[in-house]
Amino acid sequence: MAQAHAGAHSPHVVVLTSPGAGHHGVTATIVTFTNLSSPEHSWALATLPAGVSVAKLPETPLDDLPPDAHLVTRIVTVARRTLPHLRELLRSLLGSPAGVAAFLTDMLCAAALAAAEELGVPRYVFYPTITLVSLSSVLHAPELSRTTAGECRDLPEPVRLPGCVPLRGAELLEPLQDLASPAYALVVDYLRADGFVVNTFDGLEHDTLAAFQDLGDKGVYPPAYAVGPFVRSCPEEAAKHRCVEWLDGQPDGSVLYVCFGSGGAFSSRQTAELAAGLEASGQRFLWVVHVPSDKDSSAGYFGTASRGEDDPLSYLPEGFVERTGGMGLAVGQSAPQVEILNHRAVGGFLSHCGWNSSLEAVAAGVPILAWPLFAEQRTNAVMLSSPEGAGVALRLRAREDADGVVPWEEVAAAARELMAGEKGAAARKKANELRAGAEKAVAPDGPACRALAAVVDTWNGGSAPAAASLADEAVVVSCVKLV
Repeated sequence: MAQAHAGAHSPHVVVLTSPGAGHHGVTATIVTFTNLSSPEHSWALATLPAGVSVAKLPETPLDDLPPDAHLVTRIVTVARRTLPHLRELLRSLLGSPAGVAAFLTDMLCAAALAAAEELGVPRYVFYPTITLVSLSSVLHAPELSRTTAGECRDLPEPVRLPGCVPLRGAELLEPLQDLASPAYALVVDYLRADGFVVNTFDGLEHDTLAAFQDLGDKGVYPPAYAVGPFVRSCPEEAAKHRCVEWLDGQPDGSVLYVCFGSGGAFSSRQTAELAAGLEASGQRFLWVVHVPSDKDSSAGYFGTASRGEDDPLSYLPEGFVERTGGMGLAVGQSAPQVEILNHRAVGGFLSHCGWNSSLEAVAAGVPILAWPLFAEQRTNAVMLSSPEGAGVALRLRAREDADGVVPWEEVAAAARELMAGEKGAAARKKANELRAGAEKAVAPDGPACRALAAVVDTWNGGSAPAAASLADEAVVVSCVKLV
């Protein structure tokens, strides 16, 4: 068996990433997939700090997958088919002077844990972009499979897991709703891990963390380390962005920020309904608009919703930009989100509830209007909106017909409630409380730094750096975000 850690060198951590996730580490080699790369990924990797290197696994054929194969299916397939190349890479790194102190794999690449296990390398699953509630539901998947006759999405009663908010079948992670999904195979791989590193904090998921700790102490699951919230810092040039300059001229707490992440896409019809709802709401808004997709709500994930040089604003209803010029601003494709959420003028966030965006809102003390689209976002929306959970969000409901389109009337009413209603005020109060909890979590010697110290201590053989040093390192590497 190869030696997992060589001598007195600084600990060398290997991180295997899939796209769409935020990734953070100590001193690291980041391993990516040629199949899952995009220009945005390449830009992010080019900005890595010194001491973080990149290795890319070669392309693998996917011609046998159907053209409409689910996003998770594509990622899991690539991860499994590139295992021989990963194994070879790990062997070469083990033979280097630095060795390999630990191997962290992205949550969708857990098949890679087998390669690390074969080579005697400590191995962890890194959960930067979903909640501990979601991890609990994934680990509960075998029991769901054993006790469910039909599909999980059709369960008549909510799923109740220790320390978690109740989840209806249709609110579980999207891959878990289908018993034939390759996500079920991930669970077997997860249990090869020595631990889970999760981007959350006690103030946000206290009951779930306590329950998970109890299960870990009993040996049911590997331990979970709550090292969050990781939130990207604002670059200096963000203050000069058109969005920020527009916000500077708006009253405090008056603007609804509207953004559905880098991967989300609405249909043309839903885009029109959203525009009409924002216009009718009477609320100030800042809307980051993406090119619509009538086939796939995750079309933007790999840039597949892009249509050459198309301007996203050209897909808005005729005259919308001109009519709303006095109350709102619509911009195409991207904006400095962390800077926007922390601006004094922003009082609410209409969001898909992706975990990175949710944590950025929580850290800024901004309440959320939840409009989940795919993947784990429905689970996040339940946790964020439930009184048994975070209580920081309101839910926006789709009409009950087959098309699932949210009509403009609902958009307008929900926007008014979040920005000016009693429920919105309650969510805003809770958001401010959670902001304080987030600040406490990431303070020097706070819970996140202690958790990070504990996991790094296992890689160092009992000699972890001081918590304050770990906090500095975490901030440096937290700027790495793919997509």
